[in-house]
Amino acid sequence: MKTSNIWLLIFILILFCLCLWLVVPLEGDRFGRQGLTLGLDLKGGAYLVYEADVSKRDPSQTVDQVMQSVLSKIERRVNAFGVKEPIIQRQGENRILVQLPGEKNIDEAKKLIGKVALLVFKETIPDASGQPTRDEKGEIIWQNATAVGTDGKTKELTGQYLKPNAKVVLKSGTNEPEVAFEWNDEGAVLFEQITKRNLDKPLGIFLDNELVSAPTVRAVIKNSGVITGVDMKEAQALAIQLNSGSLDVPLKIILEQTVDATLGADSIKRSIVAGAIGLILVILFMVLYYRMSGVIATLALLIYGVILTAIFKMVPVTLTLAGIAAGVVSVGMAVDANILIFERMKEELRAGRTLGAAVEAGFKRAWLAIRDSNVTTFIACIVLFWFGDTFGAFVVKGFALTLFIGVSLSMFTAITVSRLLLTISVLIIKNRWLYGVKA
Repeated sequence: MKTSNIWLLIFILILFCLCLWLVVPLEGDRFGRQGLTLGLDLKGGAYLVYEADVSKRDPSQTVDQVMQSVLSKIERRVNAFGVKEPIIQRQGENRILVQLPGEKNIDEAKKLIGKVALLVFKETIPDASGQPTRDEKGEIIWQNATAVGTDGKTKELTGQYLKPNAKVVLKSGTNEPEVAFEWNDEGAVLFEQITKRNLDKPLGIFLDNELVSAPTVRAVIKNSGVITGVDMKEAQALAIQLNSGSLDVPLKIILEQTVDATLGADSIKRSIVAGAIGLILVILFMVLYYRMSGVIATLALLIYGVILTAIFKMVPVTLTLAGIAAGVVSVGMAVDANILIFERMKEELRAGRTLGAAVEAGFKRAWLAIRDSNVTTFIACIVLFWFGDTFGAFVVKGFALTLFIGVSLSMFTAITVSRLLLTISVLIIKNRWLYGVKA
């Protein structure tokens, strides 16, 4: 056997053992990846599509700049909310897709993601007696709190001057939740002036034009402060929103879908059973019809399956039900490539070639057909992926991506693994009948 084949065999064995170690057990933790990443239709969760009102953006910013900023802020909010493996993508000009696999508290997630979270500090308007001016309903009339910045310009005190380190703390003595925050240098300058002139007066803290709390200023404060009057859930959500920053434009939900996790579990079970039955039937056919070549194809298929699963686990590829179907299709295409090779090889054997020459000629002549069929599949996958990405059809995207990876790997196993195993086999087993032709 050629030295190059020996080195190739060693490489394949090492690759197979490494992938097997990554895959087994399937739910094991390898390099920070635990188990397969399942999509919404298998794991359950929420599928949300938001539309941004870009007409309300800052005129100095382009639509692309605003959308990129909104995407990053939503991603920070979702990650802080604790959703594992979220998918957040821009669709078209002003739409954002948010997938939250495994998330059960959908309503809380929607409030957290879509809220603008514009934090504004407001002060009272004193009347002739120095008391806060009130409207007809007896409610305090507020005005935006302003101060002079380091550049000499008058500025409103908003959440844009906050450091991204807001956190929930418990008030000593009462254990009431509070949101503690810190200002950056500019914010500290503004806050110091505002608290100085509002001593013993209420200072209103508004979130998206809604009054959150109105604590009375007891001392001049510069670097930090707290927001009171919220329960624990509200405090946690507020801290996340403040740390992510306010959204640049308002969002509204235009599509919402929820998937029950029990449906996903049933889908996985049925898919595994169907895949196992199909795989057994394929292996039986290959072994009975192609004999030794069928055994080689089965070994190559085993190596293919282990490597493919390792790729899905480590990339990670988000598997959907359609993705599993694409994986099964790619297995069929891997077998199909082997059938083309074996039939070509049988033709060469019938023409009187030796086993070694028949293997080489079979692979060489089958390669063009394998290449062309796979290239057309790649083109279809690219078109489907573009369609799914453009129109938000995540099922189509999952199918296209999984099929593309599977077919790419099937080319490797058919041309490299199967060829090497057959080359070794014909050196050891010389019986032509075992390769599908009369001795």
